[in-house]
Amino acid sequence: MPRVNLSQSSSIVTGGASGIGEATARQLAEAGSKVVIADLNEERGQQVAAEIGGVFVKCDVTKTEDADAVVAAACALGPLRVCVNSAGLGLPARTIDRNNEPMDIKGFDFVIQVNLVGTFNMLSRAAAAMAKTEPMDADGARGAIVNMASCAAFDGQIGQAAYSASKGGVVGMTLPIARDLSSVGIRVNTVAPGLIDTPIYGQGEPAEAFKAKLGASVLFPKRLGVAEELAFTVMECITNPYMNAEVIRMDGGIRMPPR
Repeated sequence: MPRVNLSQSSSIVTGGASGIGEATARQLAEAGSKVVIADLNEERGQQVAAEIGGVFVKCDVTKTEDADAVVAAACALGPLRVCVNSAGLGLPARTIDRNNEPMDIKGFDFVIQVNLVGTFNMLSRAAAAMAKTEPMDADGARGAIVNMASCAAFDGQIGQAAYSASKGGVVGMTLPIARDLSSVGIRVNTVAPGLIDTPIYGQGEPAEAFKAKLGASVLFPKRLGVAEELAFTVMECITNPYMNAEVIRMDGGIRMPPR
């Protein structure tokens, strides 16, 4: 049984201007797919798109009109076969602060809207377009969706109530959405990263020392993961035709402590 052939297809990667999204977009392009980079970072998004022969569309994943524009751009490039939802954010805040005041509910809602509702918004519109394509094989396969969760969905730390809730929601909807889309041949999987080396940690000696300390808590290998390693797993979810309805922790075996 061959892997899924992505040549002549189109793909969507939200959050594709940096980090895991960018690494995934590059690997999709190497596999022959025309990639739409959907991101708010216009300068970096256009640069990545130009480098991989793709297209950039400025996108707020919480807006249906933006998601529709991204899907339309992808369909103009070829049959839409892949949607990777990598856009997301965190807003650390405790349930009550040091003065025993409750967390701002607007902040909680904002994280849920971007990470959970935004993921569903994009995948549902992408799935509608995929469902209208011709099947790729005798099984009736039409495409694959990969959502990005986090190990915080399982091991949420202090101050991560909103983030953990949003990523836990992504984990929880994986199976029912896979069941919803099984009738049209669309597979759905979720990847849950652990500690990944991104620009958020800064640069220079202090940053490297901090990352080394974090990496020491990983079971093995004792370092932070890199975006390309996460993208390898995303690509496995996309190109393995029997991978469906799974949530895969990609974290080096770490189980996060309370803080």
